[in-house]
Amino acid sequence: MPSVMINRNKNGQLTFYIAKKDQEEIVLSLEHDGPERWGGEVSLTDGSSYYLDPLPAPPKLPITLRARRSGE
Repeated sequence: MPSVMINRNKNGQLTFYIAKKDQEEIVLSLEHDGPERWGGEVSLTDGSSYYLDPLPAPPKLPITLRARRSGE
């Protein structure tokens, strides 16, 4: 499970940075993005998807979390 950093770019889009790969992608969709739950499956612009354990509320960004490839 790689550590990833989630942040917002200057356009307000969520970004997903994988340090181990030195790869940054824009988040296309986030399974849970509400006031009571945040996380779940994340789809990225390169076609890959990852899973973040859901948090009880949206986090203050930037945040570093552990993620796993969807389906693992």
